[in-house]
Amino acid sequence: MSVKCWCFLFLVALAMAGCRREDYRVMTVEIPALTAADQAVIVKELAKYDGVDKSSYQWDMTAKTLTVRYDSMKIAQANIRYAIDEKGIRVKFPEKVGEHAGH
Repeated sequence: MSVKCWCFLFLVALAMAGCRREDYRVMTVEIPALTAADQAVIVKELAKYDGVDKSSYQWDMTAKTLTVRYDSMKIAQANIRYAIDEKGIRVKFPEKVGEHAGH
């Protein structure tokens, strides 16, 4: 093959591979004993983590949940749950289904 052909194929492959920089997702964390005081603690703790959209918090005090938007390229769901749990605010983790934890 000619050099031009190889260069063309390389550029096509490079364009197809791309580089993902962001992958925003939404998750809901169940916090069975959620209180108003817990909200401030959680907001302060999650502010330390890059990838958590600080403007996206949606609290449901009746259902005892927090819904938050996050960039999965920077932080995982489990890290968000653990960050809250490590502050002494118990969260409900997904139950293991087969070989993997459910999300």
